[in-house]
Amino acid sequence: MQQPFMAYENDTDGFTTGNLQIKNGIDTITIEGSLEITKDKEGLEAALKLKRAVDAAIDALKRDRNLPDSIENKTN
Repeated sequence: MQQPFMAYENDTDGFTTGNLQIKNGIDTITIEGSLEITKDKEGLEAALKLKRAVDAAIDALKRDRNLPDSIENKTN
């Protein structure tokens, strides 16, 4: 079983699906490249990987009670 994507937890995690790279960061998650979601089992798996990463990011953002209006306004 694959380790879950822990959004915003570190600057080292990431994964690739198709030609799409998803890179984790403390303040930013970067999604670069392209992804073909074909109408087959491989397409389903690719779509689910992307969905898990986006869902993890959304969940992390919703849990952050101190979420700034903009990253430029964030105080450390």
